[in-house]
Amino acid sequence: MYYWYLATGWKGVRLLNQSNGRWVIALTLLVALWLAIVPLPVWAQWGRPEFVAMVLVYWVIALPERVGIGMAWVVGLLQDIMEGSPLGQHAFALAVLAYLSLILYQRLRMYTPVQQAAVIFVLIGLNQLLCHWVETLTGTVSPNLLFLLPALVSALLWPLLSLFLRVLRRAYYVT
Repeated sequence: MYYWYLATGWKGVRLLNQSNGRWVIALTLLVALWLAIVPLPVWAQWGRPEFVAMVLVYWVIALPERVGIGMAWVVGLLQDIMEGSPLGQHAFALAVLAYLSLILYQRLRMYTPVQQAAVIFVLIGLNQLLCHWVETLTGTVSPNLLFLLPALVSALLWPLLSLFLRVLRRAYYVT
């Protein structure tokens, strides 16, 4: 990498790393999709964190010009296909989540990690509410409040996940 810098200057290194930036975003979203379908023990299934929603919110906050509602819709369709849920359920919920994150991204950047976690709890709770609403309409789930447990677990994991993704973003110069 140092020799590339000597040969091309700063612009060459930046262009090389910017091409890797798209792959970092895609790879983190694919890992989040994989974590959404990894089997868990029965006792832990209700508390599974919403990794897809958290990673999507992070990238919307960090790079609102590159990650938006369209990418959220595509990722949601992939999650619907992978989980076998009604087509459009997660796509709609993640698109709403991305829209709200785009509205709030300037405020969220200034918040402390604890304040961000509180907002993440509300956003992912709304995401879970939309998914639960569709599942209730299709008759695949009984109405109870345990569907909000993943929002709480996700909010507790948010500071660690956002720190990890920030380090990853800076290491690969994702802009």
